[in-house]
Amino acid sequence: MLLADNLNQLLEIVPDFIQGPLKYHPKREILIEIVLDIGRRPEARFADGSEYLSYRTIVWQDLDYIVKRLGKFSDDNRAGIEKTLHRISSLRNRQGNIIGLTCRIGRAVFGTVSIVRDLLENKKSILLLGKPGVGKTTAIREIARVLSDGMKKRVIIIDTSNEIAGDGDLPHPSIGKSRRMQVSSTKNQHEIMIEAVENHMPEIIIIDEIGTELEATAARTIAERGVQLIGTAHGNTLENLIKNPTITDLIGGIQHVTLGDEEAKRRGSAKSILERKTPPTFDIAVEIHDSQTWIIHDNIENSVDLLLKGQNPLLQKRNLTNDQDVNINCEISYNKEESHKTHHLKSNIPIKKQKKSLLVNGVNHKENQQIKKLDNENNTLLTKSINLYTYGINTQELYAIIRTLRLPVIITKEIQYADAILAIENLVKNNRRLKQISYSRKTTVYTIQRHSLLEIVKALQKLDNKYETFAPLKKQTIRRATRIIDKELLTPLEETRLAIEEIIIPNHKILDLLPRTSSVRKLQRDLVKHYQLNSTNVGNKLNRRVRIYPN
Repeated sequence: MLLADNLNQLLEIVPDFIQGPLKYHPKREILIEIVLDIGRRPEARFADGSEYLSYRTIVWQDLDYIVKRLGKFSDDNRAGIEKTLHRISSLRNRQGNIIGLTCRIGRAVFGTVSIVRDLLENKKSILLLGKPGVGKTTAIREIARVLSDGMKKRVIIIDTSNEIAGDGDLPHPSIGKSRRMQVSSTKNQHEIMIEAVENHMPEIIIIDEIGTELEATAARTIAERGVQLIGTAHGNTLENLIKNPTITDLIGGIQHVTLGDEEAKRRGSAKSILERKTPPTFDIAVEIHDSQTWIIHDNIENSVDLLLKGQNPLLQKRNLTNDQDVNINCEISYNKEESHKTHHLKSNIPIKKQKKSLLVNGVNHKENQQIKKLDNENNTLLTKSINLYTYGINTQELYAIIRTLRLPVIITKEIQYADAILAIENLVKNNRRLKQISYSRKTTVYTIQRHSLLEIVKALQKLDNKYETFAPLKKQTIRRATRIIDKELLTPLEETRLAIEEIIIPNHKILDLLPRTSSVRKLQRDLVKHYQLNSTNVGNKLNRRVRIYPN
């Protein structure tokens, strides 16, 4: 990984008592910013902490000394040093006088974009998320260079505060052959974005810090015209963007929807829910947690829908592990915070510098072929699957059971396509329409007395006994389900694993397992320890069972 920081050019504009300690400082390579406030000692902030540079306090003459050597401050109180990437931001009092300066170190970093090189080649719009100072601007600066020099694309950068390509008329060489459009006023950024498309015929537009509703609307307009977008926005995760009403349009917008009684019962959800309004502006979201760790949502549309339902989307976690030969450790999990507790796929993928990425959706070529083979097998199974319509059943838990037992069952929302119906018994009694449809179409209705894993598993096993389409699976996957004890129950350990992986970890719920003997409960609690969770025995005599607690 190569760094270019031009730090000496920044030190030349500050007074000697600040410049001296930093000139040969052992940690100058990880210097983030210099903070200068009137009446306080000058402070240097590094990646691993901060320290004072002098016992002398800052006076207004010191700030004036620096301001006279800078370019003009824009309306967002930012200025720069020509031919560098440094940014100087000012603090002002009520009279408009400068009382403090924040000198942010701008660096050109080469090598980090190898993590997402495969995503750039897919020609999809990418949104980078992260807290201030995590490296979003540094990342899109290198993305601009890779797209313009390496992939020969026509790239236009909307440079709001000259932070991407530096101050002055000549852009910094770190952006390659990309062209940049400077924004005279931050209030006009959305107009410059539209002007870039209309006047300069770009293939790709790069925008830093999309932060207003007008800018979000302009980004959607650009995307609708077929131009690829690379943008950044503040927010640690995709959930933060969903909760930000100003720029939520970037991920499709959020709206409250009120369901009818029938639909709410069918879904097993509340009547008032949140749904995505429109298709998202961006295709892919990248959460930058630090310069070495990036979380990938390779389908924003699917991720947002799952988050609004309270489910965990599928994530890719990519780590840059080596500076010389760029190695990427890719991990796919259902929850980035608990990846070690869920099903995941790991791969160590060596990628040499200046070579194309071997990643295909986070998996190397050999693993990709294996996944395709599994997909083909699944497709042959789905051709013999059963369409199941549910009424009053929590589909999230039903999906979990079907996935765990690997049953060829597809949940359908249209009753006319259903081969069978699964419903709560007391809801069917009062639903004449459901009875009439099932009678006219000769569709079997399976009912359960209460909503529990045990009842749902029993109903699915009745489907197993009736439909011969399950037969090809009995030799492989259903054998696990038929290892069930006399009373058609899940095996104790399989019940424990299903409860932990599909209910307790994703939903953070306390759950009681079925009553078992002391020897079986001991095995169950050992399995719970393997998942690094806590458990205890509750109940008396024949009703003695294991209770599992989430972290």
